[in-house]
Amino acid sequence: MMEIKLVRSLCFSLCLVALQLQADEWPQFRGPAGSGVLEKQLFPDAWSDDANVAWSAAIPGAGWSSPVVTDGKVFLTTAIFEGQSRPKGFRGGVGSMRTYRQDGEAQRTMTRFELRCLKLDDGSPLWTRKVVSRKPAFIIHPSNTYATESPATDGERVFAYFAAAGVLSAFDLGGKSLWSVEIGAYRAGNGFGSGSSLSVHNGKVFVQCDNDEKSFVAAFSAATGKEIWRHGRQSRTSWATPLVWNDGKVEVLVTCSAGRVTGHDLESGAALWKLDGFDGSFSASPAVEGGRLFFGNSGPGSRGPLACVEAGATGDLEYTLGQSSKHVPWTRAGSGPGLASPVALNGLIYVSGGTGILSCYESETGERVYQKRLPGSSSIAASLWIAGDKLFALDETGKTFVIRTGREFTVLGTNKIDDLFWSTPAVAGRSLLLRGADKLYCIRDAGNQLSRR
Repeated sequence: MMEIKLVRSLCFSLCLVALQLQADEWPQFRGPAGSGVLEKQLFPDAWSDDANVAWSAAIPGAGWSSPVVTDGKVFLTTAIFEGQSRPKGFRGGVGSMRTYRQDGEAQRTMTRFELRCLKLDDGSPLWTRKVVSRKPAFIIHPSNTYATESPATDGERVFAYFAAAGVLSAFDLGGKSLWSVEIGAYRAGNGFGSGSSLSVHNGKVFVQCDNDEKSFVAAFSAATGKEIWRHGRQSRTSWATPLVWNDGKVEVLVTCSAGRVTGHDLESGAALWKLDGFDGSFSASPAVEGGRLFFGNSGPGSRGPLACVEAGATGDLEYTLGQSSKHVPWTRAGSGPGLASPVALNGLIYVSGGTGILSCYESETGERVYQKRLPGSSSIAASLWIAGDKLFALDETGKTFVIRTGREFTVLGTNKIDDLFWSTPAVAGRSLLLRGADKLYCIRDAGNQLSRR
């Protein structure tokens, strides 16, 4: 009997460890499923410059890539060059529009593209690796960086991609270089730069490179870097990240490009379905809940459409704004997100227009539930995220609004870190990672140390 109890106790302990390890993983942009939704909230509700900041770490250079986490390690990218200036916020970026092309060309110089690894427990540096040093293929907007594409990890390797250098590389978790491939660097639209992050799934690394010269979507072997497939497409620059969507029937790689949304077969890259008719490019990535996919875009000074595609879609889908069609149950004008990707949970979609306006829609019908201004909010570039029953929205000034999910708009609190924020946060168990222009911040309950592994 004693042996049975010991076995049961051991099994229970192993299950707890497995759940903890899974909770501590944030392998890619917007988390394990790329959805920005967590079942539970383990990080604190409140923080500030003086409260619940477990550590902060200055990162040389500049980058808006999100951190990713595995095995107690934090990975993020940065780009460094001589004479580099701090990225600007929305207002500063708009104010630089008259001269940014000339200034950008002057700063397009030899750049060191780096992958960095820090310890999640205390933020101490573990290693830094140069991926490549070269002159970027294009200029960037003063609000953007040359390291905006987020890395990804499969738990054994970490992958870094820099569109301006045209290089995709892999390292093991100890920093050993495993492989590096040249995949092409192309001029980005209107001088704004690039931003599509990596997606990793079942031994494949997916790259979406929409540009103004030679757009493509491709899959590479996570183990070897070998190109598995690549499909060129007629698309201008866009900044959305590809999403692997399990619609309950099949797994689909969803890409949002200029004017078109496509569902690709994971093995061949062939288009399973496509939806045309969108004006402009996508900055935000899709939201997903079960058998429904939600996406939209917006242009400067105007809100674009928001649309829904249902599971089982095939072929050329019909798109008529304000109407429904097979596998497209609804479309809605003037409701698309800005830079921040939306999130969906419990039959509701939450969308930020980028100007501090938060909107909530019914996922089944597209009907608006509410549209409210976040009190005292500035512009929002970081994607929204949900943990448990709370929605979080981080504006560029460092204010994070904590909103109760559901049909009633209720702001539960506001937290503030003094920095500039465009990067989408990452969550690793009890740790919330916020990347600012100056530092990477780890939010954790005071005195709550991570277990040493």
